[in-house]
Amino acid sequence: MNIKEASERTGVSADTIRYYERIGLIPPIERNHNGVRQIDDEDLRWLEFSRYMRHAGLSVEALIEYLALFRMGDATIDTRINLLKEQRNELKERIDVMQEALERLDFKIENYRGHMVPTEEKLKDF
Repeated sequence: MNIKEASERTGVSADTIRYYERIGLIPPIERNHNGVRQIDDEDLRWLEFSRYMRHAGLSVEALIEYLALFRMGDATIDTRINLLKEQRNELKERIDVMQEALERLDFKIENYRGHMVPTEEKLKDF
């Protein structure tokens, strides 16, 4: 299939597919005699894996490192697990910060008239 079809199937934009291939996040995609990418099922699996991992919060750099370790074989399993644990901890920290921001925003909404309006009035004098 071509890049447009792969994009529609995976939810990864054509530009992102090209980018992922260029930086080595996915293996090089075969091309036909005209240089057009011919994406197969294995390529789709790589794209979907990369998309899921990015949605899980892994940075592109961490994902590249993870895939390099994966390609080295089973001797790197413990290192890969540790990398994923580190990424999980970072994601958890981001979730905690976002949860705190959400709670503050909810408080401001619930108490807008009694708390925010008087505070905003004071700011007008500033």
